[in-house]
Amino acid sequence: EEVRERGYPGGENVVKKYVAKLRESFPHDPPRKAPSVRNVTSWLTRHPDRLTDDQTQQLKAILVRCPALDRTAHHVRAFAELMNNRQGTYLDQWITRVKADDLPALHTFVTGLGQDLDAVVAGLTLKWSSGAVEGQNNKIKMLKRQMFGRANFDLLRKRVLLSAPSRS
Repeated sequence: EEVRERGYPGGENVVKKYVAKLRESFPHDPPRKAPSVRNVTSWLTRHPDRLTDDQTQQLKAILVRCPALDRTAHHVRAFAELMNNRQGTYLDQWITRVKADDLPALHTFVTGLGQDLDAVVAGLTLKWSSGAVEGQNNKIKMLKRQMFGRANFDLLRKRVLLSAPSRS
C-alpha cells in the first residue's frame, strides 16, 4: 500500500517476490534471546576454559557494554584464583584493589570478609576443612527438625546412630 501511494503501478506479488530475493541475498542471524541473569552469573563464576565458544562470545559482548560488570568479573576471577590456588596470603591485596574500585556490591562482600578475616585467610590457605563436621551437624539438625514434637530423645538418638555411616 505504501509503494502504491508513492506511484508504483505494479502488482503485489511482484513486490513480494522482489523482497523475498532481497532477504535471501542478505544473510541474517535470527535474533538471539538475551541471556538470563542466572546464565551471566554462571559464566562469570565458571572457569573460562569451561565456557563454550558461544558463551564466551556472549559474555565478552556483555562485558564490553557494561564496564562495571567487566570490573566485577575481573575481581571475581581474581578471588576464584585465590580460592583455587589456596593463596589466602594475597587476600589483603585483593581487598585493597576491590575497595579502590567503585563497586558497592563487592564492598559489602569485602566488609563481610573483614568481620572474621583471620578465619577467611585460614580457609583460603590451609588444606584442612571442617566441611565434613558441618555436614554431620546439618544432618543431625535436619533429623531433629523432622522429629520435633513427635518423639522423645531416645528415638532421636537411635535415628542419629542409624543414619551414621557404618564402619566396616
